[in-house]
Amino acid sequence: MTEKSTKKNTTKIVLIFLIVALAIVSVLLVWMNLQQKTEMKEMVELMEFEKEQLEDEYEELAIQFDGYQTQDIHNDSLVELLSQEKQRVQDLLEELRITKVTNARRIAELKKELATVRQVMVSYVHQIDSLDRTNKRLVAENQQVKQQYQEAARQAKQLEKERTQLAEVVSRASMLEINHFQMTPLNKRDRKTSIYNQIQKLQFDYTVGRNITNKPGMKTLYMRITRPDGEVMQKSIDDVFRFENSDIAYSISKDFEYAGEEISGSLYWLVEEILQIGWYNADFFVDGELIGSYPFQIKH
Repeated sequence: MTEKSTKKNTTKIVLIFLIVALAIVSVLLVWMNLQQKTEMKEMVELMEFEKEQLEDEYEELAIQFDGYQTQDIHNDSLVELLSQEKQRVQDLLEELRITKVTNARRIAELKKELATVRQVMVSYVHQIDSLDRTNKRLVAENQQVKQQYQEAARQAKQLEKERTQLAEVVSRASMLEINHFQMTPLNKRDRKTSIYNQIQKLQFDYTVGRNITNKPGMKTLYMRITRPDGEVMQKSIDDVFRFENSDIAYSISKDFEYAGEEISGSLYWLVEEILQIGWYNADFFVDGELIGSYPFQIKH
């Protein structure tokens, strides 16, 4: 065998090896891609299930508060505390309903809040049991309490049905969506700052996602900034817009022209008040629909 023939055979072997290696790598890449998509789908389904379970638990707790409030409690302070906790459960439930399933951090926080409220309720239940231990009228009122429980369960079921319908409306293909949200605190020179006392302005960067099925034209983007105490930040009491047949407050608005393609923008809040420390929430609305909800934090 000549040297030329040997080199030719060696080249063929190397080429065959490279082709086989490339085929193996291609198969591995396709398999890894399919595996990743499967895992992502399973993760989203799990998060949706956990959110639904958490909503059920909140509704169950709201029903329990309703039941205890119907009892003949001879303690005005305890009645007032029960009313406050019941409202707190309702507020958290409403927030959970508008929280996106992918907002795992906020859902985890709401889960912790649920555990806290349950502990408070256990304390109240013990007080109620102690107060009612000598109240013989509980036997006669038992049937009435059961009926009220059934009515509360019916209302909870109706609320769940309305929540499902709302979710279907929100998921319509033509609805816009806010992506890539970020809040940046600025100082008086419009430079980013992490020093609480130097914050003069809040910059909110966002992107309205691409959606060719949405009707193009001029639109108005409304943003509601909710403080840690639950109040909406406003510059004027006249800053309201129509949402679900009601006029609700907004913090900042901006007109923009939408043509179906992704568009980025920024909103600014001039700080003229003492900013509360803690978690805020920014809700975005366009065309009478909630299109994004994002938490952000102000630190001391």
